[in-house]
Amino acid sequence: HGHEDHIGALPFFLPELEGIPLYGTAFTLALLQEKVKEHKGVELKEYYVVKPRDVVTFGPIKVEFIRVCHSIPDCLALGIETPEGIIVHSGDFKLDSSADPGERTDLRKFAEYGERGVALLLSDSTNADKEGFSLSEREVGQRLEEIIRARKGRVIVALFASNVRRIQQLMEIAGRTGRKVVLVGKNVVVNSRLAAELGYLRLPPEGTLDLTRMGDFPPEKLLLITTGSQAEPMSVLSLMASESHKYLRVEKGDTIVLSSRFIPGNERSITHMINNLCRLGAEVIYSEMTPVHASGHAHRKELQLLLSLVQPRHLIPIHGEYRHLVQHLQLGREMGMAEEGLLLVEDGQIVTLKDGDLQLTGRVEVGKVFVDGKGVGDVEDVVLRDRRHLSEDGMVVPIMVVKGQTGELVSGPDIITRGVFFEERGGEVLERAKAKLLEMWQEISETGRSDETELEEEVRRVLKRFFKKEMGRRPVIIPVIIGM
Repeated sequence: HGHEDHIGALPFFLPELEGIPLYGTAFTLALLQEKVKEHKGVELKEYYVVKPRDVVTFGPIKVEFIRVCHSIPDCLALGIETPEGIIVHSGDFKLDSSADPGERTDLRKFAEYGERGVALLLSDSTNADKEGFSLSEREVGQRLEEIIRARKGRVIVALFASNVRRIQQLMEIAGRTGRKVVLVGKNVVVNSRLAAELGYLRLPPEGTLDLTRMGDFPPEKLLLITTGSQAEPMSVLSLMASESHKYLRVEKGDTIVLSSRFIPGNERSITHMINNLCRLGAEVIYSEMTPVHASGHAHRKELQLLLSLVQPRHLIPIHGEYRHLVQHLQLGREMGMAEEGLLLVEDGQIVTLKDGDLQLTGRVEVGKVFVDGKGVGDVEDVVLRDRRHLSEDGMVVPIMVVKGQTGELVSGPDIITRGVFFEERGGEVLERAKAKLLEMWQEISETGRSDETELEEEVRRVLKRFFKKEMGRRPVIIPVIIGM
């Protein structure tokens, strides 16, 4: 499907996949096309649009695409027929009976595979630690409508731009409550356009209102749909919280709804943003207060139902933190699966299915690939170490001009610093640093040493010791010795 964690890296390694076909659903490929446009020299060449229940064949392997419900349109699971047995990959999924019939998880197809016999199930584990069933989108829609109806001012809803069904619900709520819809933020605008073009989103009959025309309507007639629920630095909501947005300012009477979860790692930034929005006079509502967001991932009862339909001989939990994988395996045990049929696998481990047996048979190197400007994966550890060092302790550049033959100091030492100290205090410290360098130079000139590399190393040693003693800091020192 088209979530960022599934397609975001593709533009960076597509050039390495020359001649390899790409399969995806219409909405997923449309999102990928938009993403590829941002990367010069990258293009989608050989790609194929697939639909649920389509089958493609690769030599002895057949792959059938199975419709699943998630928090974005056009999501698929995979039924993979191999000479060693059938493998089912759930993809990210949930069971939501309130979804449109064309978006519900195809339980009948999963049951068909269960009847045929499944050797291995790879299943979403994100919410394996949560009891019961996941909240339905209908319940979220009802709560959002209650909130919007009760408010007398502007309502601003921040969400994941890919959550088209949530956007659809908000547009319908706006129609029923007499509000104009304003889409704010590039991703919300682009995703809504693509979804509308493909028939996944029905825009209001009068269309959406341009941001610059909001002043034509009273606040109680406006519903803004925007990005920034995770407090991303340049997102609409973050800019509003810091009073930096070109067109939008938080006004007294505004209600801001964060219709999303707090992604682990973002909590501090989100909390800071919420505090700032409250300081500016907004009422802020989020999912910890009331059900304004539903997860796109199955809870334990849903995982249990999938296991009972597919009846796999082996289970590998996927897509979750380690604790979620452990919880999912425990669910398999509770459902009577044999211990030898349960396997916990981490990134990089190789799993082999042969003669009905599943084993770990090796490991490949995996990890994060650092993207640095136009460079992908070519940044050495030493570069990252230097950057971290610079960010923590700053940089000192001592400059000296010397006679090439004699090593006599003609000019300097001058010292330039960045990120080391405030200018007021810096003057005194730099004068003492220069004095240390002059002492060093006096000693060197008496020995007759004039090798440039040796001189640079001595300058580095003296200043490193000086700043450590003087300030308890270890700035990066880059000597510049100019020979005449």
